[in-house]
Amino acid sequence: MSIGKQALMAVTGLSAGVGVAGGLFALMIALGLVSEFADQTRTARYIFWYEDAISVGAILGNIISVYQTVLPLGQAGAGIFGLFSGIFVGAWAMALTEIVNIVPIFTRRIDLRRGLGLIIASMAAGRAAGSFLYYYFRF
Repeated sequence: MSIGKQALMAVTGLSAGVGVAGGLFALMIALGLVSEFADQTRTARYIFWYEDAISVGAILGNIISVYQTVLPLGQAGAGIFGLFSGIFVGAWAMALTEIVNIVPIFTRRIDLRRGLGLIIASMAAGRAAGSFLYYYFRF
């Protein structure tokens, strides 16, 4: 492959990555994830740390994904990674649910007056059980 082709591929890949990253961060800001985490934990003075952690995590995740790097963390490290990944995905799912107002619309449609907390807790438990079955038993 010629140097010109490689340079074009590098510029195209970098441009696409910048575009996707910009869209991801714009979505995170629109959903209010960072500010909601800072508000819920009463750590608004550390909001720049949240943003830096998200950026570093995205960069490291991309490096590990692109170069297929294996991290020798063992089972305990894999468990910790899985826990934090689950928290991240769960926060995204709940933020998306909240932004489109699915829960209030659903409860109004079925005229649900009591037990909403139990329904949400059971959905979270089902999600956790499904993840456990998938990853532990390879279903």
